[in-house]
Amino acid sequence: MAYLVDGNNFLGFAFPGRHRDPENRMALVRKLLAFRKFTGSRVVLVFDGRVSDDLAALAGGEEKFRVIQPPEGDSADDVIRGLIDRQKDRRRLFVVSSDREIRSYAREAGAQPLTCRDFAAELKGALKERKALKEMDKPEPRASAMELGLWLEVFGDKRR
Repeated sequence: MAYLVDGNNFLGFAFPGRHRDPENRMALVRKLLAFRKFTGSRVVLVFDGRVSDDLAALAGGEEKFRVIQPPEGDSADDVIRGLIDRQKDRRRLFVVSSDREIRSYAREAGAQPLTCRDFAAELKGALKERKALKEMDKPEPRASAMELGLWLEVFGDKRR
């Protein structure tokens, strides 16, 4: 399964009025990296404009995660259409955008269009489930020597 995300479009939904803030781009990449690791899905994030070096470095170490900026003169929409066209199995490609033209193009090509609202709900659910699983994996704390000594004082040492 793969997710192709219209980055600026999703930022506009997730951070209305603050979608140009570089920190919000970083926050989105962090969330999508966690989502990718938890679900095992491939994620391609396409931003209009220049991708900062910090953002590229954050995303650079992941095999199934890419951040793309369009070449000079192209738009993110052009890149997204091209990526859809090059995808062999489009039935397992989810295209995330609130842009009707992009969603329509994805649908006609055989991909699965998702609105930003729908994907935000899916992202939130996956991250919440990931957090719950991490909590369950935490080891039980062991009693310290002092705590053990107090318990033995209160309840007596039945070994004697």
